[in-house]
Amino acid sequence: MRDYTYQPTGVCARKIDFSIEDGKLHNVRFTGGCPGNTAAIGKLLEGADAKATMDLLRGNQCGARGTSCADQLSRGIEQALSSL
Repeated sequence: MRDYTYQPTGVCARKIDFSIEDGKLHNVRFTGGCPGNTAAIGKLLEGADAKATMDLLRGNQCGARGTSCADQLSRGIEQALSSL
């Protein structure tokens, strides 16, 4: 299992931590952001396919920010997958 930390931009979350093992996401945790929503995202994504999750969450927006915590996670996943 490989651990990753992503520094999001344009959102309330200050950090996103997650792990990838055999192409699956584990231990998705946000520091900051909307606690209920970000905790739910982590629970829903436990064991999910990383590439499919990246594609699903890409472009999700929070108001007029042009991004969201979910979109930022997709960017972090993309960065992690490109480093494999």
